[in-house]
Parts: sequence; C-alpha cells; structure tokens
Amino acid sequence: EILREQKVTRYKTAVDVNTRVSLKTLVLGTLRSPVTAARHTAAQACAELAAADLPNNEWNEFLPALMKNVSDEVSADEGVNAVLHEGIKVSALECLGFTCELLANYNADINQDITNQMLTTIVGGIRSDRPDAVRLAATVALKNSLMFTSNNMENLNERNMIMQTICEGTQCTEPRVRVAAYECIGQIAYQYYDKLADYMTTIFQLTFGTIKSDDESVALQAIEFWNILCEEEMELIDEENELATVGEQLEGRAPCPRYVAAALEHLIPLLTEVLTKQDEDADADEDTWNMAMAGATCINLVANTVEDKVVPAVMPFVQANIQSTEWRLKEASTMAFGSILEGPTQAVIGPFVNQSIPILLTALTDAHTMVKDTTAWTLGRICDLHVLAIPQDLFPSLVTGLTNILMTESPRVSSQACFALHNLAAAFALDENQSGTNALSPYMPTLLQTLLQVTERDGWDECNLRQQAYEAVNVLIQHSAPDCVPLFEQMLPVILDRLQGSFAMAVLTNEDRETKEALQGLLCGLVQVIEMKIEKEKLVPYADNIMQCMLQVLTSKNATAHEEAFMCTGALADRLEKDFEKYLPHLHPYVLSGLRNFEAYQVCAVAVGLVGDISRAVEAAILPFCDEIITALLESLQNSTLHRNVKPPVLSSFGDVALAIGGGFEKYLQVTLMMLMQASQTKAPDDDEDLIDYINILREGILEAYTGIIQGMKDGKRAQVLLPYKDSMLGFLEQLSNDNNKDREVLSKAIGCLGDIASSLG
Repeated sequence: EILREQKVTRYKTAVDVNTRVSLKTLVLGTLRSPVTAARHTAAQACAELAAADLPNNEWNEFLPALMKNVSDEVSADEGVNAVLHEGIKVSALECLGFTCELLANYNADINQDITNQMLTTIVGGIRSDRPDAVRLAATVALKNSLMFTSNNMENLNERNMIMQTICEGTQCTEPRVRVAAYECIGQIAYQYYDKLADYMTTIFQLTFGTIKSDDESVALQAIEFWNILCEEEMELIDEENELATVGEQLEGRAPCPRYVAAALEHLIPLLTEVLTKQDEDADADEDTWNMAMAGATCINLVANTVEDKVVPAVMPFVQANIQSTEWRLKEASTMAFGSILEGPTQAVIGPFVNQSIPILLTALTDAHTMVKDTTAWTLGRICDLHVLAIPQDLFPSLVTGLTNILMTESPRVSSQACFALHNLAAAFALDENQSGTNALSPYMPTLLQTLLQVTERDGWDECNLRQQAYEAVNVLIQHSAPDCVPLFEQMLPVILDRLQGSFAMAVLTNEDRETKEALQGLLCGLVQVIEMKIEKEKLVPYADNIMQCMLQVLTSKNATAHEEAFMCTGALADRLEKDFEKYLPHLHPYVLSGLRNFEAYQVCAVAVGLVGDISRAVEAAILPFCDEIITALLESLQNSTLHRNVKPPVLSSFGDVALAIGGGFEKYLQVTLMMLMQASQTKAPDDDEDLIDYINILREGILEAYTGIIQGMKDGKRAQVLLPYKDSMLGFLEQLSNDNNKDREVLSKAIGCLGDIASSLG
C-alpha cells in the first residue's frame, strides 16, 4: 500500500488533472483498437491507472466501460467484425485480471461492490458459451483475482459459484483453458486450503482423470495441484508437531485434514504409472519438464508429507520392477525409490535401503542410459540421507562402482556419479574416528586423480559435469582424514599449473569468456580448500604463486571468479598470518574495488569478509591502508542500491579492524559509532518474519562491531574515549533485552558486549 501511494503521488505530481482525464479516456478507447498489440498494452496501462485510482474511489468510468466491452453483443451495423469483437472482450478481461493482481500486490482496500462487479464480469467471461479465447482470458484473470477476492471466497454461495465455474473450465475443449483452470485450482489450494473440504471429491476425480488421459500440458498442471497440496499440508503438520513438542494446543484453526494421506492408496499407483512415461529424447542439459519428472517430484513431496505411510504404498511397485528387463519399469521403480528416501524415518526405510545397494550397484552398468542415470542419482540420495544403512561390506564396491563410471559413461551419468561421491564424502563430516584415517582414505588417490580427469574429459561442458567433479574433489578434501594430507601437498602445484594455464585460454566469444572465468572460479575454490588442509610450512613455498594467480584473476573486469579469488586470498591470509603482510600493497586496490562493487553484491560481501580475514592475520600492519578501507565500508553503508544482506558484515568488519589496529582506530570512532547507532534503530514489525530474521542478523553485526571496538580501544589503552558513547551502547542493549523477537545469537553477543563494557568502561 505504501508503494502504491508513492507511485500515485509521483504520478499525480507529474501529470495535471486534465491530462490524466485525457490519458484515461485514450487508454480506455485503445482497448477497442483493431491492433492486438495496442489492445494488450492498453490493458496493462489501464490496470496501472485503475490500481492508482480505484482505492480512492476515482475513475468511475473504468469498470462500466470494461463490463460493457465484455458483456455487450455487437451488431453487424456497428462495423465491428467478429474477430475484433472477440479481441475486445479478451483485452477487457486481461485488464481486469491485471488490475486485480496489482490491487492484491498493493494490498489495496477498495469498495466491495467494485470487487463484486469485477468478479462477476470475470466469471461471466468463463461461461461455456463464450469463445475459447475469451474463456482463456477470463480464466487467467480469475487466477489473478483470487487473492484480491478473499471476501468473496469467504461467502459460501459465491465460493461455490467460483469453484463451479473453475471446474467447468477444466472440461473446456481448448487445452489452454484447461491449464488455466487447473492453475486456478492450484492457486486456491495455496491461498484457501481451509476452504477445500467441500470440493476435494470433485477435484480428486478431475485431477485423476486429467493425469491419466489429458494432454501433457494439462496433466502437468493437475499434478501441480497435488504438489501444492503437499506443501500446504507439510507446513500445517509441522506447525502441529512443533506445538505438540512443547505441550501446546492448536488454536485458531482445525487440525490438518490430511487429504494427501487419505488419497495415498489411489494417488501412488497413478504417479508410479506416470513415472513410466519417460522422454528418452529429453536433453539433460535443458530445463525440460515432462510427466515422469513431474511424477517423481510429486512422489517426493508426498513422501515428505505422509512420511512413513508412503513406504508400504510405493515399495510393492519398486520391488516388482527394479530388476525388470523392461527399461521403463526398471527406471521408473528406481526413480520411485529414490523419491521416497526423504520423509520416512530411518527405521522404516533403512532396511529397504540396505537391501537395495547390491541391486543398484548392478544397475550402474545397465544397457540403458536413463537407468544408469537414475541409479547413480538414487545412490547419491542414499549417501546423502541414509549413509548408515549402506552395508559396510559393500562400501568398497560402492566407491569402486561409482569411480569406474566417471570416465566411461555419458556426461549425464558421470555427473550423477560425482553427485553421489560428493554426498558420500560429506557423510564423513561428523566422523569422530581418532585413528588418523577413515574408510575413504584408501581410495583417495584414485578418486582425486579420476575426478580431475573428469574435469577435462570429453563432454565436460555437458550436464554441469565439470562443476560437479570439482565440487566432489573439494568435499573429499574437506572431509578427508589426516593421512591424506601428503596427497594434497602434491596436488597443489598441479592445480596452480592449471590455474596458470587458464590465463592463456583464447577468448573469442562471450561463451569462451564465461567458460574461462567459471574454470578459474572452480580452481580458486579448490586452492582454497587445499590451503585449509596443509600445514603452513608446506604452504609457504607456494604462497607467492598463489597470490600472483589471485591478483591475475582479480585483474579481469567483472569476472565471475572474483568472489572465489577473494575467498582463496582470505584463506591464505588466515594460514600465513603476519607473513601475509608483504602482499597488502599489491592486493589493496583490488580489495577497494571489491568493496565498491555494489552491483555484484556477493563479491562486495566477500570483499568485506576479506577485510576481516586480513585484519585478523596481519593485525596492526593493516593500519596504513585503513583510511581507504574505512571510507569504502562507510560508502557501502550509505549506498541505497546495495543489497541489504551485505550491511551486517560491513558493520561487523569495523570491529575486526578496531581489534587489529587498537588505538589507531580512534580517528574512525565518531563516524563508525554514528553508523552503528543509526543501524541500531532499525526495527521490524512483529508479523514480518523475514524482516525479523534480517534485523537479528543486523544486530549481530552491530554487537560484533561494538565488541571489537571496545576490545581494540582497551588493548590500545584508549578505552576512555568511548565514555561519551557508553549510554547509547547501554541503551541499545536495554532495547534488545525488551525485544521478544531477538534470537539466541543476539542474546549471547549482547551478554558478551555488556561484559566488555563493564570490564573496559566500568
């Protein structure tokens, strides 16, 4: 509503009354233009003007004109042919739909009579005696109006009329109308789930019939209804479970009716049948959406909604077909199994996972690519979700089986094998084995060598293969046992040679440039991971080479690899500590450029993090560069276009710099504390969860800054200069103590900050 009022104010300030009247008359008239594009554009323009005027009870001519365009029958002597007449109706309905959507987005409050007239006109356009083009425009308009017409949905008779009209639309002979009708049903499931009870039997019958036998575009939208239903029920059930955990009662609504669980017996056989409608010609690199993919997505959502109940519903199909000689049944059953791995408990799905591993390992060498692809994906899901259910005696076969297909199978299958190895390595993140080795150590040389070969094999540029392989290498290194460190010491010069070689890659097209920058980003990321694993004395001989490579990456203008280069540089600073100082004069211009890269805010955020890394590493040695760094940080806070997520780390970085330079921070004290005090006044309404989360992150940054500044001033024996600011800091802490929306991190940091104030300022 505030946004709408701002737009209206600008519009009315810039355009005088007479011009506005003429403008509105002109666009209304253009809705009857013989030019289709002109009518469509006029519909959008009319909607914008109406959204500005209707909440203020202005432009009384708007709605009657549109209603006339939709409802009037034009006689032959008016000189309007049938095609144009139909187009006028379509444009009027488009305009009504656009208007409703805008009013809903603005949360505008308009007279209910106007809403009723708009809805009546739209619903009238869906009548079965209307031409298909008119019915389509009306159905789309109805979908756009659903949020705006919430009062009508509360009225049983009006709701019945709306639902009847939509359901009739699903039977239209024109597929696009049927698609739009199912989009309406999905929108109603999302917005008015609590109103579905009276219509679920009909919707059940309609969607099932459509999924079985209608055109694919329509069937996909019918499946989407069940996806939306699952998502709504998951949210409701999670809320009920959370309340039950703390012993509280559900208030304000009835318990979730669990339509998905009630339909499970019929829904799962329908979806498993859908899984057998694979598209062999679908390009794995394209965002192709087909019936089999939609069915798998829906089964996954069903599994997350009904949890353990899905296992006895799906497993008979899986067990009957997972070793079938018919590839479609074999692939479909494997996909069904992979799709229910998330949702059910380990106790229920675990035994089936245990039994499936030998069968899946055999299927990795199946004759059909789609079977191998889905098998590798399913193994990846098992490694991610149920790694403990993998039989220990089959672990060697699993690792070997996945490694063997990396170079021999298609990029599509190889990419899935990388995904599986990535998840298998990630499972060792919580490995508490103190022996200095783990189950993956014997395979690491072969795994790393093969994965690095994959990044340059034929087809590396298909199915995201190169990125998947490098990411698998990164995770294998991150979660490796200590006995693998010598291997990484040998890898580092090889990776640096690759990075050096990338600078000589020819760039003739934009695609060449993107490929080069993507490779450099991946290599920078791999160098960073290795830096964090090897000892400092082993890293120092390569430090100059690493920095030369990072500076060369940063020399490229607007390169996508800047983010990774900054992170790699930060990791190097962390390992070298004071030995990093010699690189500061060379790195400083690039840090400033990153801090001022407001458009690529992710790069800016990483540059801010690098300031903290360098501050902690070199401490007081950063002082000669602080004037420009602090200025750049202040500019970022004052820039209104910078993404808000960058601002909390910017505030926190003041604390990092203060800790590093101690009393040298005094010259920046007034301006930085003023920024912190301004930021501390930011508040969030109690009903805006996203903003509450952001404010908590912002306050963490403020508290980290205060803590760093206080400790830095104390270490520099200049704590007394903070006395004039003590009351404002304590006032902020008092504000936090009275805020029920603060999270545990904010509370913890606030307590720490209070302790620092007490010990430093008394």
